[in-house]
Amino acid sequence: MDASGKRIAIVVSRWNELVTKELLDGALSELKRLGDPAVEVIHVPGTWEIPPIVNGLFSRTPDRRPNAVIALGCILQGQTPHARLLGGDVGGALMGLQTEFGIPVAWGVLTPDTQDQALDRAGLKYGNKGREAAQAAVESASVLEQL
Repeated sequence: MDASGKRIAIVVSRWNELVTKELLDGALSELKRLGDPAVEVIHVPGTWEIPPIVNGLFSRTPDRRPNAVIALGCILQGQTPHARLLGGDVGGALMGLQTEFGIPVAWGVLTPDTQDQALDRAGLKYGNKGREAAQAAVESASVLEQL
């Protein structure tokens, strides 16, 4: 996995910034380790706002389009089905965009039951899902280049 020469965009939610900042730090650290590509970080209010920004990135001229996007967010489960609906809608929208444009979108959106579970997945107990999303983005972009 070599990120050298690639353009990677990270779209990160400010909602639950305690968690998403850690995810972003993990992604940036991993991208630097993998070859220090050109990285553009775009902050959005919440996870709901990620798909239209990704669509905008993919709609750029080919020389400005990213080779991959990393979507970072945290949707905490609550007492209503809101989180499940939000996660499904955002995931479906991102899947549609990556299929339509042929540009990978790495899923770094957490959907934990509690804040503690979110922090565990943002670098405490279970690794950093932002770091893992960065790996997936670079690997997927590399595979597509070889096709």
